[in-house]
Amino acid sequence: MKYKIIVLDLDGTLTNSKKEISKDTLDALLKIQQLGFKVALASGRPTPGIRKLAKELALEKYGGYILPFNGAKIIDCQKDSIVFQKTLPPEVIPQLFDTAKEGNAGIISYDGDLVISGNGIDEYIKLEAFINGLDIKEVDDFVSYIDYPVNKCLMTGEHEVLTKIQQKLKAKYNSLLSIYFSEPFFLEIMPQNVDKAQSLLKLLTMLGISSEEMICCGDGFNDISMIQAAGLGVAMENAQDTVKQAADYVTRSNDEEGILHVIKKFILT
Repeated sequence: MKYKIIVLDLDGTLTNSKKEISKDTLDALLKIQQLGFKVALASGRPTPGIRKLAKELALEKYGGYILPFNGAKIIDCQKDSIVFQKTLPPEVIPQLFDTAKEGNAGIISYDGDLVISGNGIDEYIKLEAFINGLDIKEVDDFVSYIDYPVNKCLMTGEHEVLTKIQQKLKAKYNSLLSIYFSEPFFLEIMPQNVDKAQSLLKLLTMLGISSEEMICCGDGFNDISMIQAAGLGVAMENAQDTVKQAADYVTRSNDEEGILHVIKKFILT
């Protein structure tokens, strides 16, 4: 096989509009793993929000990997062990909270199976909790509550509001944090030099696989880095235009078996 690993974003890519993997796509992903092909799931979701899909795909059985928090963590599903992790500098949490409050944006992080909300609960925080199957815990003092290492914070709100916040944070923390959109209403606050591509390159080194042997599929802004790093970078038909422009190939939409189409065209040929 020309390729040895396929990396999949989840929402808008692997899963359809019902947040499910279609049966035909699931069967195809199980088949290629039986043939020795590696599968990795790379998502902005927290770890609990990926586990169910990883189980459906039998990543534990076939030695697959999950990269939650945009790659701030890499988990070997077979060994159930963290092979890489990077967390936010704790000293930035108060500043992030103040910036969100001043800019009238939502701010969350995660605590196990909980979404921790620090500045109210908007529709986008509810969406994040729903996507991941997590409950929301609104706390009175976000800064005091987050006294443990976290892989990311997420700011939520209208795109125009978050764009101003992004510009402000980048001017202040460009050498300390990675700050980028996954969706127009989700602003990801990550440790420096953490994105899907950076973490995948670490994983490839561990596996002895070259980037030319990797297929990466995605639809969101936070997928651009891995799409550009892959030997074959694939954008979904439903992807943002800038994502399509970064891709080598545009497949069908997530509701039209786009991943199945990639597998048939580039792997099972």
